[in-house]
This record gives sequence, C-alpha cells and structure tokens, in this order.
Amino acid sequence: MATIASDIGGVHRPDLDKGLGLAGAIGFGAAVLAAILFVAYSIYNDSAQAGVHARALLPFFLLFIALLIALGFEFVNGFHDTANAVATVIYTNSMPANIAVVWSGFFNFLGVLLSSGAVAFGIVSLLPVELILQVGSDAGFAMVFSLLIAAIIWNLATWWWGIPNSSSHTLIGSIIGVGVCNALLHGRSGTSGVDWGQATKIGEALIFSPLIGFVLSGLVFLGMKVLIKNKKLYEEPRDGLPPPWWIRSLLVFTCTGVSFAHGSNDGQKGMGLIMLILIGTVPTAYALNRAVPAQYEQQFHAGSARVEQVLTGHANGVQAPADARGALTAYLENKSLTPQTVPALGVLVGDIDRQISEYGSIRQVPAAASKNVRNDMYLASEGIKHLTDGDGSPFKGDDAKALKDYKGSLDKATRFIPTWVKIAVAFALGLGTMVGWKRIVVTVGEKIGKTHLTYGQGASAELVAMATIGLADGFGLPVSTTHVLSSGVAGTMAANRSGLQMSTIRNLVAAWVITLPVAMLLSGTLYLILSRVI
Repeated sequence: MATIASDIGGVHRPDLDKGLGLAGAIGFGAAVLAAILFVAYSIYNDSAQAGVHARALLPFFLLFIALLIALGFEFVNGFHDTANAVATVIYTNSMPANIAVVWSGFFNFLGVLLSSGAVAFGIVSLLPVELILQVGSDAGFAMVFSLLIAAIIWNLATWWWGIPNSSSHTLIGSIIGVGVCNALLHGRSGTSGVDWGQATKIGEALIFSPLIGFVLSGLVFLGMKVLIKNKKLYEEPRDGLPPPWWIRSLLVFTCTGVSFAHGSNDGQKGMGLIMLILIGTVPTAYALNRAVPAQYEQQFHAGSARVEQVLTGHANGVQAPADARGALTAYLENKSLTPQTVPALGVLVGDIDRQISEYGSIRQVPAAASKNVRNDMYLASEGIKHLTDGDGSPFKGDDAKALKDYKGSLDKATRFIPTWVKIAVAFALGLGTMVGWKRIVVTVGEKIGKTHLTYGQGASAELVAMATIGLADGFGLPVSTTHVLSSGVAGTMAANRSGLQMSTIRNLVAAWVITLPVAMLLSGTLYLILSRVI
C-alpha cells in the first residue's frame, strides 16, 4: 500500500511519535483517577439522597464491571473515531500531533457536556422492550455486557488494522445482534427482537452519511477553488512548515468543530447504556427523574385525563384485557395491533396517573415502587410511539397531538441523564482521544489519496463533517464521524483528480459492509453464552 515518503517532492511526514511527555502522562493518570473517584462519589451521593446506604452498594460488583465496560467503550471510541478529526491538522502541519490530540480531546469533552441526550435514547430504543423492562435482571446484564464487549472487540480489531471504521455502526450492529438472539431464545422470529422502524432511520443515517461526505466535500472543494483564488490553499505542505496564519486558523477551526460535533453525537451512545446499568442496579436513585419541575404533576394529571378520553373514544367498546401490561408488551414485541391494544394502553395510563396522584409527586414515589412506575411509564411511552407512528396510525389531528404531548411528559420522568454521567463519558471520550490515534491518522492522512492532503482538501472535508454531524445531532440520529470524514477526504481527492489508493478504499468499503453482520454475530454469541452464565 503506497505511503507518502518523507524525501519525495519536499513533502515531509509529520512527527507522529512525540508523546505527551512526563508531565502529560502524570496529568493523564491523574485525570483517570479523578474520573473514577468522581463516578464513585456521584453514585454514593445519589444513592444516599435516595435512601440507599453505602453498605447496600457493596454487593453490586456487576455495577462496577458494567460501568467500566461502558466507559471503556467510550474510551476506545475516542482514539478510534476522533483520529479522523486531527488527521487533517496534523498532515497540513497546522498543529503538532501531540498538541492536536489534546486540543481535540478537550473539545470532545465539551461536546459531550453540552449534548442534548436525544441520540442516547434513540440508540436505547433499538433494544428489545422486554429486556429494557428487566434491565436489572440477569438477562439485562447479559444484554449490556454482550453488546458493549462486542463493540469494543470489533473497534479494537479495525483500529489494529488501521481501518477507519464507525463505532456507531458497530454499536448498532451489537444491539441488533442481542435483540435477534433474545427473540430466538424465546421461540419468536428473530425479526421481532428489534425496533426495525427505529433501526431503519438509524441505518439510513449511517448509509447516506458517507455518501454525503464524499459528494459534498468534493463540491465544497470545487466551490472553494472558484471563490478563493489564493494558490497557497491548494498546495501541499512543504518542509514541515505550518501554512499561512489564515489557512492555519481555518484548519484549526474545522478540527475544533469536528471534535466538538463528534463528542456531542458519539458521546451520547454510551450515556443511554450507562443509564440502563444504573436503573438496573440502583433503581431507587435512577429509575425516575426526581428533579422534574414543580408544575409537572399538575400538567401530567391533565394530560393523562385527556389521553384517557382519546383512548376510550378509539377503543370501539372493547373491554381491556385482564393483563393490560402483558397485552401492551406483546404488541410491542410482535408489532401486531389487536382490538385490545388501545384499551390496554388506556388502563395503563389510568394506573400511572393514579400512582402519581397517590404518592403526591415523582419525588415522593417510594423506593420499592420507583422501578415499577418507571417500567409502566416506559411501556406506555413506547406504546404511544408505535400507535402514532406513520400514515396508518388511527390517531389524527388533536388526538395524535394529545398522545404525543403525553408521551413527552412520560419521557421527562424516565429519559434523563444526570450531569455526572455526562462528565464521566466526557472524560472517557476526551482521554481516549489522546492515545492510540496514530494508526487511523496515518490511514486518513497518507493512504486514501495518491497525493498529499492539501490545505483546501482538509478544510473542505472537515467543514462537511462538522455540519453533517451537528445536523444529525439535532435530529437525534447517530452518524459516523469516521465515515463522513474519511469519505470526505476521498471526495476531495476525486474532485481534485488526485487519484485514490484503491486498496485503502476497498478496505474502507469492506469494513463498512461487514461491520454490521460481524457485530451482530459477536454480540449474539456473547449474549447466548452470558445469558446462561450470569
């Protein structure tokens, strides 16, 4: 596979071997230790406030292991995916490699802290409903361990081979693998184990994002050549010298933007899974959002009454089944609407409202009841989502709006991310950015095009990546920083007629194609084993 030699045409390969130094290594270790202590203190403090004594947490060895694996996934994600963000500034001599990775790590950290959380719960909604409802059970832990370990294994494998690959793609494949295996173990069709509607939306985002990166980056680069006539922007770096200040500023800005967008989007993927872990092991503290606004209960009661009226009007006189929760769970598993589905949802809505009214507020829900209340709320929310989704929904106009508004109030109480979880994930992703980046950086910087990356090509690819990831984050969709940026570099090479190294392109395409089935196979196999061991 061709590489850019340091003595050909005056092009010098950047110094990729300079580390963080002794002070940096000490600071890195101190940050890791501080993050671990911060997580431990946060769980202890939240549990104490919820009435759980420290002694009760000691047996939760699985909690420690699960959190370690979840944060490990984000750490690997940091050096695996964010290498794409720093490749352009490194190979254009805009920033030294050791400074670039620290800079990128810091803005990944900020991106995670300021993220919305929408992507986190978009990922979680792919999981089978029955496993989410029993997330504290042995099957729930087997699910979390299987999908995270499978994602880490495949990420490390593609990193070792120096192939830019999507952590999002890998995680989603792992989730689907667990869902399919769980369905087969319970004697159902494998297709019933996944929310395929949500999977399709996410799949479309992952499929089209590299195409968008390739085409738009090429167009931006061509537009740049028309609008900006300064030839220095389209030259290869020479003699290891940095570019003119305005070009350097542009490239540092785009690197910063991609790093921030990556943190905002990719950092959320571990958040939702960490919340499942916390809900499963410490439901008293994390099953319900006890920090909802003061007026929440009054609005919730009014919304419940309105929704009960809507559902009664659509029940067509059919009586609710004796086991309303079982009927609604079966609907979500099989996606088969029966005459009893709507009245079953009506019963559940009424039960939730009565429970909240009896306790007085979300804050006052007893410890023993908090997980059951959360499960009822989650079940009702998912039922409403599927009943109101698509043109074939029986609910239209004001009725559909009432249901969706009520779903929003349910989600406020169940879909939340404590600040400390964001900080922990931000540390994991940011620190991960600072290690292990070299393999992927070399591939992006040297092995995609047949010529050295120019300033304009690097800026075009990163501008498109920054905008695409930021837009996807707004819609709550996970996209791949790796796919968008590496395909963007390829797009600028094609637009400049620089030529592409087809061996690398074949590796990228092959990884893109096989990641989903490999991740599914890995996670499904692990789930099969762990569900019988744990």
